[in-house]
Amino acid sequence: MARMIPRRRFIQAAAAVSALPAPVLGAPAASPAVLRGTDFALDISTIPVNFTGQRRLATVVNAQLPAPILRWREGDTVTLAVTNRLAEPTSIHWHGIRTPSNMDGVPGLSFPGIAPGETFIYRFEVPQSGTYWYHSHSGMQEQLGLYGALIVDPRDGYIQRFDRDYVVLLSDWTDERPETIVSNLKFQPDYYNFGQRTASDFLTDARRTGLGATVADRLAWGEMRMAPTDILDVSGATYTYLLNGFTAAANWTALFRPGEHVRLRFINASAMSIFDVRIPGLTMTVVQADGNDVQPVPVEEFRIGTAETYDVIVTPTEDRAYAIFAQAEDRSGHAFGTLAPRVGMAAPIPLMDPRPLRTMADMGMGMDHSGHGAHTMPAGPIALGVAVDNVVSMPMGRLDEPGTGLEQAGRRALRYSDLRALRPGGDSRPPGRDIVLRLTGNMHRFIWGFDGRKYSEAEPIRLRLNERVRFVVINDTMMEHPIHLHGLWSELDNGQDAFRPFKHTVLVKPAERITWLVTADLPGRWAFHCHLLYHMETGMFREVRVS
Repeated sequence: MARMIPRRRFIQAAAAVSALPAPVLGAPAASPAVLRGTDFALDISTIPVNFTGQRRLATVVNAQLPAPILRWREGDTVTLAVTNRLAEPTSIHWHGIRTPSNMDGVPGLSFPGIAPGETFIYRFEVPQSGTYWYHSHSGMQEQLGLYGALIVDPRDGYIQRFDRDYVVLLSDWTDERPETIVSNLKFQPDYYNFGQRTASDFLTDARRTGLGATVADRLAWGEMRMAPTDILDVSGATYTYLLNGFTAAANWTALFRPGEHVRLRFINASAMSIFDVRIPGLTMTVVQADGNDVQPVPVEEFRIGTAETYDVIVTPTEDRAYAIFAQAEDRSGHAFGTLAPRVGMAAPIPLMDPRPLRTMADMGMGMDHSGHGAHTMPAGPIALGVAVDNVVSMPMGRLDEPGTGLEQAGRRALRYSDLRALRPGGDSRPPGRDIVLRLTGNMHRFIWGFDGRKYSEAEPIRLRLNERVRFVVINDTMMEHPIHLHGLWSELDNGQDAFRPFKHTVLVKPAERITWLVTADLPGRWAFHCHLLYHMETGMFREVRVS
């Protein structure tokens, strides 16, 4: 293995260079390209790429992977002519942008999609500012490369001071077809989990906690037919993790002068990956979450769920290179870049943290925050069945936890409870009713849903125009789920009262009970789904209808 890793990195570096369009070569911070203004022509097509030593076809915008950065201005009306050069339908969803429903870009809900050879004109006023992104909502094309950053500059200027501004877009590339990955997971849900516990781990645990406790732990997991190593469904066994389209070996670089304030806009544009981000030697001050300004929070690390965005400001004072390091939650790989004062510098790649393990608390069998035990059993309207293999009877509030694997890292990690909006929300009304939803799944069949039902089996969630509601979401699975509501803001109920942070994507921890408030102020048919691509595709998708 020690001999194989350098060779693999060399292949990835060479492959990454060969995958880039010629204008990008040698430009340390020029990829991806930036398009500004109000009128845009976007062509969706395929191009050959090579990230692993094998040539594959990627689905891209304007022949670029990632797609060009779109730079808009708050209050402007933008027009985007999207032409489909593929042999199959396509679409673009403007993730987090509050558009009219027919401009949201979800085939079957808000428009029919873009047929091969056709051009669809998106036109809408941009009512907000912040860091967002755009991606396909058709045929799992996100996994194939159809994603890009979207930055909306505030009309009245930025509140925060910064000297440089960079997008850091994280993604996961695989040489496999998305359909193959789904098939593999249906056949064997731990197909990509190469980190299973071994006999050596058993002996190590027995020495640490005792033979009886270790045997009891193994029996408990075996009885549930679960594994504590189930962190991410798809891992570095097939994924190559990219930062702005660069492999770790290709070393994407952002430049600075010592003492400058550098804004880094982190976007998780992956299909199935959750990342833990840090810049060793630098404190990151979180100033924005999902495009919305928050009270500055200094941290050493943060977890970014699929589809989330975080803006941070760093101030490097030393004349040296710093690592931008994003390790996958299961520690099966990482994305990497460099923040440096000069071209050609490379920071050392940090060691990855130990591989985390799920605990009985993640199964809803630990202690909740009131000190009561939690266990699993059929509860409420959900019964164990073909689509549900676990129901948490006493879910926990986990907003003050940074996430699996971060508690023992010894670094100050961001927690959802840290997020406080810079300004109070505009709707002070209490919610008129609660909408309770359970995130459910059957790991062994790789079926996911809400309340034990797939999208094809469920009725829309109906809201009245301008109604104020509370979503109560309970995670009955042992996986995190980044839940995204299109069109409407989710105000995370994290104890900040009138200063609740506004989010478009909420990462729900295992066995967690979490709530957010929604004002149904935009009519239309809106998608509501887990943003883990293969969870959405296998059932964890609902429609929210506002009328």
